[in-house]
Amino acid sequence: MINLTEVGAFPSTTPGGFQIRFGVYLPGIRSTDGFDAVVRIIHRNDRFNPAIPTQDSHLTWNAGHPLDLWSSTVAVNPIPATSYGAEGLYLYRFQLWWTPPGGGRQLVTRWFTDPFARQTDVGRLSAVLLSSGPAPFPWTDAAYKTPELDDLIVYELDVEQFNDTFHGVIERLTYLQSLGVNCLELMPVTSRKLDFDWGYGPLHYFSPSAHTGGPGGLRRLVDACHASNMAVILDVVYEHVDPEFAYNLVYDNVNNTPGTPTVRSPMIGASGLFGPKADFSQVFTQEYFAASNRQWLDEYHADGFRYDEVTDLYQSPTDSGYAKLAYETYRYSLTIPRFQRDASGYSRVIQCAEALWRAPDVLRNTYTSCAWQDDLLNKAEAIASGGAPSDDFAHVLDPFFSGRYPGTKTVVNAAGDPVEMPVAPFQYLNSHDHSHLIVSTGTTGSGVFPPGDRSRFARLQPLAIALYTSQGVPMLWEGEEFADNYNLPGDGSARVNLRRDTHFEYFYDDYGVPMIRLYRQIGR
Repeated sequence: MINLTEVGAFPSTTPGGFQIRFGVYLPGIRSTDGFDAVVRIIHRNDRFNPAIPTQDSHLTWNAGHPLDLWSSTVAVNPIPATSYGAEGLYLYRFQLWWTPPGGGRQLVTRWFTDPFARQTDVGRLSAVLLSSGPAPFPWTDAAYKTPELDDLIVYELDVEQFNDTFHGVIERLTYLQSLGVNCLELMPVTSRKLDFDWGYGPLHYFSPSAHTGGPGGLRRLVDACHASNMAVILDVVYEHVDPEFAYNLVYDNVNNTPGTPTVRSPMIGASGLFGPKADFSQVFTQEYFAASNRQWLDEYHADGFRYDEVTDLYQSPTDSGYAKLAYETYRYSLTIPRFQRDASGYSRVIQCAEALWRAPDVLRNTYTSCAWQDDLLNKAEAIASGGAPSDDFAHVLDPFFSGRYPGTKTVVNAAGDPVEMPVAPFQYLNSHDHSHLIVSTGTTGSGVFPPGDRSRFARLQPLAIALYTSQGVPMLWEGEEFADNYNLPGDGSARVNLRRDTHFEYFYDDYGVPMIRLYRQIGR
């Protein structure tokens, strides 16, 4: 069983300064087979000084531990002419070595980041803060309750593109409330590699990105949202990982080092379209992502999750992957007051599956409360490009009418008794996976990605009315409310690695003003 109190980095004070207890699970990798794990530590202020090396310590393999825990408590005492031993942020990473019988020591993995790191620095660096007087975050949301599903108006955004940092989003909360928005859906906030990307190649699962403000920044954003009765759901990526994710990289290195024992990764199976795939047939994988969910609910007061790529992750109502994770997360949420109205009711935790063409099945057969599906978006793009509404457009606006989508799902309350929980699809005209809707009306300019023709904004107005008056949960994508006009390529690195800052200057121009006025009126 994964125990988050024994993995990661845990600082404490000592009479001589500080110490850090490190722990990392490396299932199947044991010192009795010649392996040696090392942690390398440096104060952030010293990292670019060539005269100051990292302080390296060997981890001890805990014989008999079912998950092969490697751990050590490292003294962090002052070193002259360095910042080592002072308060501040310390960077660390792990190495794996192997010594064959009768042979020389070999480096297997030069650098792998902590898969349980609670904090990171920019890039592939785990981090831990040393302070003589650490204080818990002063949450002010004890009275807050997550809104009902039927009351939600959701705004999807990428923090960096929207306004740089978590604090930048706080500065825009009044603006978002003016649109009627009471739920933010944040694209992946976990720490990733140095270059900008959307975060759908996860490297860390327990640490908010240092790019956007780190753990303190995310906590302040959630607390500010809750003070405004606004929910926050996090986009999480559990179907696949970045190739440099520890449980892919280390085990690839081990199995490609001649002479080493063959050791199966505890988490990673086959290669997939988006990266190495998480293997949910393994208990470690199931426990790892369940622990990640619990941390975001407990430590960051998240109101739920948007699960990426459930179309592939979901297999059946009783699968060991998505269905089990959604069920266990729901049952855990029953213990959290913000999700409860009364003891006999259902949990209001928001679990949204990116299920697309599988959305009705996922809503009907798992503990999911809502789901992404592109039906309205597809119709809107066709209409914006000049087509007439098709005969089934009414059923897209009311997906419950034909019985294709369920209106409720039988779940359990805290006592284990069956209760009915509302479920609904998300409805949207735009999402991060598509060009802004205005692009469908025509493009202008030249270049590889010509922008949408914003002079045709009027074609979007009736579709905005359709969005807010449709049945389901309305969702906006950043900038659509003033006809932002990015054209998204169908594939390639420019799709996910090109930062597209929200054009807030459009808020003031001749095309943006009437659009934003309409969104505010119907949002209210």
